[in-house]
Amino acid sequence: LGGSPIFKQPVPIARPTLPEINEIQDEFWQIYSSEIVTNSGFVQRFEERAADYLGVKEAVCVSSCTSGLMLVMKALELTGEVILPSFTFFASGHALLWNNLKPVFVDCSPLTYNLNPEIIQECITPDTTAIMAVHIFGNPVEIEPIQRIATDNNLKLIFDSAHAIGTRYKGKLVGSFGDAEVFCLSPTKVLTAIEGGIITTNDQSLAKKLRMGRDYGNSGNYDCEFLGLSARMEEFNALIGLKGLEHIEEIVAKRSRLKDIYQENICRIPGILFQRIDAGNTSSYKDLSIIIQKDEFGLDRDQLAYSLDMEGITTRKYFYPPLHQQSLYSKYQQRPLLITEFVSNNILCLPLYSHMEEKIVQDICQAIWRIYEHRGEILQLLSD
Repeated sequence: LGGSPIFKQPVPIARPTLPEINEIQDEFWQIYSSEIVTNSGFVQRFEERAADYLGVKEAVCVSSCTSGLMLVMKALELTGEVILPSFTFFASGHALLWNNLKPVFVDCSPLTYNLNPEIIQECITPDTTAIMAVHIFGNPVEIEPIQRIATDNNLKLIFDSAHAIGTRYKGKLVGSFGDAEVFCLSPTKVLTAIEGGIITTNDQSLAKKLRMGRDYGNSGNYDCEFLGLSARMEEFNALIGLKGLEHIEEIVAKRSRLKDIYQENICRIPGILFQRIDAGNTSSYKDLSIIIQKDEFGLDRDQLAYSLDMEGITTRKYFYPPLHQQSLYSKYQQRPLLITEFVSNNILCLPLYSHMEEKIVQDICQAIWRIYEHRGEILQLLSD
């Protein structure tokens, strides 16, 4: 937009934090030479370590968070309607539709972007069988009030914890709440296994069913007891996940520090708002998001995103559009979701990954300041 970009090489929105080759090469060749690449020792060890870390009785490794959510819905034998936020990723809703469940979308909080518990009760009908809450960007939802609503109405409670490995609610790691939680281990997540997911639960009979479910529903005697999937985690993925889990607290602390640098540097710019993390909670900061208030900042979200792209900075508009405005889900909207739409229309996620250099964050902040200071000129250029 005039002048030289701050970054000559584009800064990605995320990068996977992987172990060094020398940390895994012996185990890699152990797996390779064994010729047993699924459902063996490393998967079992990963499940044990994850359960121990999260303080939960059972952890079940699967091929993805999406397959995990699908299996949980099936194993719980849900029917009818499930309450969930519209401000979330596709997988939250897809797991319902794959199980012939009807999504009932509820508005989010304007500050935390999470499911608003004050609205849930009015959305419950005789057909409601469950609530799915999502820890948006790793920011924990208000678990206790949502759990009370679920208990009082005899509803199952599932947490889409895709973003939330290392997240704490009132000092306690998420992972042992509700009937089940499902974590994602894809390349953009705080903990990655390259691909994969982990289901956690304190219900051992449910865990047994989920282990059958990830293997087509096969009980072990070539007899399918319920409709499962091919959703086994590979041993190689479990190895990567195990090595990352050893450093998870360090990883979350680093992401929190990078978020602080962002906030310290650009919080004084008018029209930029950060996601609120309630007192006593900690976020994993899977994503670093800001809301752009055009009237104060001088540019709208899309104009800022375009300007940052010209500076070599990749951004994402998570989650835009929200589920209820997408073609697949538009027929399910029952009520206005004004806050969801405001957040979705104005949110922007900035680059964040666990091994990111602090200097890169500082330079991104410099770019945002530069764009703000030249907002009038940028508006003129964009209008020509």
